[in-house]
Amino acid sequence: MRRESNPPSEPTPSELTLRAIVLGAMLTAVFTAANVYIGLKIGITFATSIPAAVISMAALRGFRGVSIQENNIVQTIASAAGTLSSVVFVLPGLVMIGWWHGFPYFATVGIIATGGVLGVLFSVPLRRALVTGSDLPYPEGVAAAEVLRVGSAERGGEDNARGLAAIMVGGLVAAGYQLLDKLQLVADELDRNVRLGGSASGAGFSFSLALIGIGHLVGVAVGGAILAGVVIAWGVLVPIYAAPGLAHGAALADAVDMAFHHKVRFVGAGVIAVAAVWALVTVIGPVVRGIIAAMAAARRRGRGEALPLAERDLPIGLVGLAALAMLGPIALLLGPFAGAEPLARHFWLTLGAAVGFVAIAGVIIAAVCGYMAGLIGASNSPVSGTGMLTVAAMALVLVAIFGRSGAGLGSAVTPMTAFALLVTAIIFSISTIANDNLQDLKTGALVGATPWRQQVALVIGVVFGALVIPPVLDLLNATFGFQGAPGAGPHALPAPQAALITAIAQGVLGGSLDWGLIGLGVAIGAGCIAIDLGLRRKRWGGLPPLGVGLGIYLPMAIMIPIPIGAGIGWLYNRWAARQRDPALAERLGVLAATGLIAGESLFGVAFAGMAAATGKAAPLAILPDGWGPAALLGVIAFAGGAALTYRAAMRGGR
Repeated sequence: MRRESNPPSEPTPSELTLRAIVLGAMLTAVFTAANVYIGLKIGITFATSIPAAVISMAALRGFRGVSIQENNIVQTIASAAGTLSSVVFVLPGLVMIGWWHGFPYFATVGIIATGGVLGVLFSVPLRRALVTGSDLPYPEGVAAAEVLRVGSAERGGEDNARGLAAIMVGGLVAAGYQLLDKLQLVADELDRNVRLGGSASGAGFSFSLALIGIGHLVGVAVGGAILAGVVIAWGVLVPIYAAPGLAHGAALADAVDMAFHHKVRFVGAGVIAVAAVWALVTVIGPVVRGIIAAMAAARRRGRGEALPLAERDLPIGLVGLAALAMLGPIALLLGPFAGAEPLARHFWLTLGAAVGFVAIAGVIIAAVCGYMAGLIGASNSPVSGTGMLTVAAMALVLVAIFGRSGAGLGSAVTPMTAFALLVTAIIFSISTIANDNLQDLKTGALVGATPWRQQVALVIGVVFGALVIPPVLDLLNATFGFQGAPGAGPHALPAPQAALITAIAQGVLGGSLDWGLIGLGVAIGAGCIAIDLGLRRKRWGGLPPLGVGLGIYLPMAIMIPIPIGAGIGWLYNRWAARQRDPALAERLGVLAATGLIAGESLFGVAFAGMAAATGKAAPLAILPDGWGPAALLGVIAFAGGAALTYRAAMRGGR
């Protein structure tokens, strides 16, 4: 066959350039430091793709030959900040149990980097299955692409001006509300517990305009599923589990809090588990076809055929070899932990089981987390839920090797817990990177990026993030410490997810974990799957079971704005369909929702930096938290901000 060069009609734009790598590295350092602090303080992190895209376009605007693809590389590298920093949901547990007194640099870098690189490699064959070969919404990936398109003036003319105006209005409104919140002029959420006869429940609503934007982008099917999960959690499960606490004299708030955090969240984890397995079953076929297509593309490239830029992944053979090669460093990292008593009694069996667990569970979780990112967005995916399930599964592996008596309460629990946490940290890095990568690859697909260049950028971002996280963790540990750790002071950081995941490991190893709660979640998830299949068969939409699990697992305050945003998006799209240019009107709604996400994200970066620099949780506060009219003013400002955003989009779409 005659060998061909790239067609002259397909110019290659600037993309993986030195300036993009340098800028991406700088943003990664800043975003990672901010996200680590916020994650340890309040238990959440924020996605950095959109802020990085906005900053990149501003920083590179004065350079010649800058393309939309080059700006996409910057946000791809920097997105590792919001992703890898989630490892703080696991690693502080090693300090909490007294196994580590700090974070040894090279060991911590190795844990984060090996897992992160595997996350990139495992997600390469998923691109064809879950990005180009599926109809998943990828709300943040779409939002980032719209920001890049409008910022690059790709569409030009009056339409581009309208699109930019929609993003700017949404961004300014969302950032403005966040500023009012951090000044503590308005409330950040409404939260109330109520008695229900002999029991109790709670209600909450977060004044997050970004969540309204997320709801608009994910649509009514996912929004409805989340709402169903919220109803199950707070209308049924919380009242059931709060009643015994009230009967024994617990305060109302304590009974509700214990019911949700110590009972209902485990039910939600069970729903997420069975939904994750079902999601894996549904994507096995597309994943296999994607791998076959990638192998076929590699053979065609080997014969000298020119492939479209959008189809050029890293060679699948190289991906497989690199993934296998990563297992060696992982074994070296796990070896010292496996050498501690009582693990040393079955050193090779323990080490081999752990490495095999990383390889198998990593592939599964990468697919599941990629699916979750496509369904609801990377920043709203319950990656801490996958951490809970992972640490429980790894602890069960240890119980299977050593027996219940060997894993019972006593001196054996600490080294076994440490080993389970280490393995979980590696898999957690895999899951969070896969969760973010496919979102980035969706953005790349929409802006015409070259997949292999973007995949290389993802690896670069992983390395940068892994180098930055350990010293930040050490600094915060030395300055504040972690609640529950030996010698923790009064200002210790809560690190809530790390505490919960550590408690699960200890519960499994000590035999005290309530598997009945997880089993109940599995049963609820199975019922949701059956309902979803029935609805889809009748073409009545669907009930994504993972959305139901999210609604049960995550707090109501975080979840409720998403179905509201989905309803607003549905109403807006019905209005757009009646306009002179329905496509433009609908796109302006997407851009307005994108602006809400971008504005809150950018402000989150700035505020996190201020909090980390000052060591204060509320560096901008000018009034006491929860002062009199804050809630009422919050309702007015929030509703007014949402109305103003969509009103502006409607004016542009007429």
